[in-house]
Amino acid sequence: MADRHGLPVAIGIAGGQQHEATLVFDTLRARFIARLPERIIGDRAYDSDVLDAELAELGVEMIAPNRCHRRQMTQDLRKLRRYRRRWNVERLFAWLFRFRRLVTRYELYAQNFLGFCKLGCMAVLLRRV
Repeated sequence: MADRHGLPVAIGIAGGQQHEATLVFDTLRARFIARLPERIIGDRAYDSDVLDAELAELGVEMIAPNRCHRRQMTQDLRKLRRYRRRWNVERLFAWLFRFRRLVTRYELYAQNFLGFCKLGCMAVLLRRV
């Protein structure tokens, strides 16, 4: 998870079998900052009524384009203009993938890999701040 400038706010890892939308709350709990973000911008995979309702209880607004099979549109098109800023997250991935250890996972244990991911986030923060 990244802020509007592409700097890391939270990071988490999980197995490849889990869907991204189910990992939102785990990532929010693992954030580096104290307060919750006001908005989360995600791709079409995050378009879920259940996820929207659970995040609304926390006071977080989910901005994601509607999936093609949805009959009733739930997103306001004015808010979807923020979706264009999603490239900041892709830029964070590019910064993190400069570390070869993160591109190819050499670690056997997930906790070791998570530690290297956090170390990469610290390096990105120190370079950009």
